[in-house]
Amino acid sequence: MNATDDTALKVAEFLLQIKAIKLNNAEPFTWASGWKSPIYCDNRKTLSYPPIRTYIRQIFVEKIREKYGTPDVIAGVATGGIALAALIAQEMELPMIYVRSSSKGHGLQNQIEGVLEKGQKVVVIEDLISTGMSSLKAVEALRTTGADVVGMVAIFTYGFDVAVNNFKDYKCPLITLTDYEALLEVAVETSYIQKHEISSLKEWRENPSTWKQ
Repeated sequence: MNATDDTALKVAEFLLQIKAIKLNNAEPFTWASGWKSPIYCDNRKTLSYPPIRTYIRQIFVEKIREKYGTPDVIAGVATGGIALAALIAQEMELPMIYVRSSSKGHGLQNQIEGVLEKGQKVVVIEDLISTGMSSLKAVEALRTTGADVVGMVAIFTYGFDVAVNNFKDYKCPLITLTDYEALLEVAVETSYIQKHEISSLKEWRENPSTWKQ
C-alpha cells in the first residue's frame, strides 16, 4: 500500500515518540478479537500534540490532492477518523461528514451525519487500518446513498494481506501516511527494539491469529 519513504519514517517516528504506537514483543497485548499482538496503536493521541497534529493534517491534504484531486466532501469514519476529517476539511475548505458504525437507534436513525448529495466525490478518512472491514463498511454506506467514493486515506496500516485483498474487492484505493515496515525500521534505528526482535515481529504480521512470541 505504501512504500517506505521519508514521510512514512517521520510519521512513524512521531507515533513512537508520543506512544501512539507501542511495541512490546516480550509482553504482547490482547486485541478485542483475541489475537495476541506485539503492537498497540492509538493514533487519536496525535490530536493532543499540535505540531504533530498539524504535520499529519498537512500530509493528509498533500496526499489527497496528489492522488484524488479535490473531492466534494471529506468523510470521517467514527470514531477515530472524525477529528482528522474535520481538520482536513477545514484546511481544504470542503464540507465534512462522518459515518457511524451503524445507524442511530433513535431520531432520524442516520448512519451518515452531515449533508451529502448523490454523485458527490468523497474521500474517506481513517486513523488505522487492520483488516479494513470496519472502514469499508463506511465506504459501502456512502456508496449506498449514491456517493462516489474515490478513495481512503489513513495514518497507519499493519499491511495485512487480508486488508489488501479487502480493499481490492471493494475497489477502494487506499493511501496511508505510514505503515508497519516503516515503523519497524524506525524502531530499530532509535533502539526502541533490537534487531533480533525483527523476525518475530514480521512473523506476527504474516500470521497474527496464530502468532506466538
